[in-house]
Amino acid sequence: MKKVKAEISARHLHISRAHLNKLFGKDYELHVAEELSQPGEFAAKEKVEVKGPKGKFMMRIVGPIRPKTQIELAYSDGRLLGVRPEFRVSGDLKGTPGGVTLKGPKGSLKLTAGLIIAKRHLHISKEDAKKWKIKNGQKVKAVIKGSRAMEIGEIVARVGNFATRIHLDTDEANAAGLLTCTVIDLDI
Repeated sequence: MKKVKAEISARHLHISRAHLNKLFGKDYELHVAEELSQPGEFAAKEKVEVKGPKGKFMMRIVGPIRPKTQIELAYSDGRLLGVRPEFRVSGDLKGTPGGVTLKGPKGSLKLTAGLIIAKRHLHISKEDAKKWKIKNGQKVKAVIKGSRAMEIGEIVARVGNFATRIHLDTDEANAAGLLTCTVIDLDI
């Protein structure tokens, strides 16, 4: 077994240039609130209101700007909003549902696609992938010890210029009793 940090990926929004302009004004630039563990990614200071058929809440934008807007939710977030996001690997948005309205300080828009529950995934550096013999897209399993011990399968490996971390959403982390940056075992 290999040791790897597990991070909790809370609900967040990746935003396109066109949508950022609509919500915050033409040529608006995101402001870094906090650098994230993955190189080049950051939690922005900016938040938007996300409103669904049943409820609403504020959601942080994660930068940098992306080609397409996507909202990553936990299953329980979808229930609060009254929507049914699909389980997808981040960025795989073809055919995903929409049905929420985003509201920023300068405008609002209705999303017609882009609601997902990110599949649990392992960001893994090219060096670690080579050393551990893990291929992009391969599925691995994590073993979590403690008072809420469990095995979590179907973790999709994403090999690239990454810091090696497993990302679980808030529902999964809560079920396992995890705190952010908890070291867990990876069963390859």
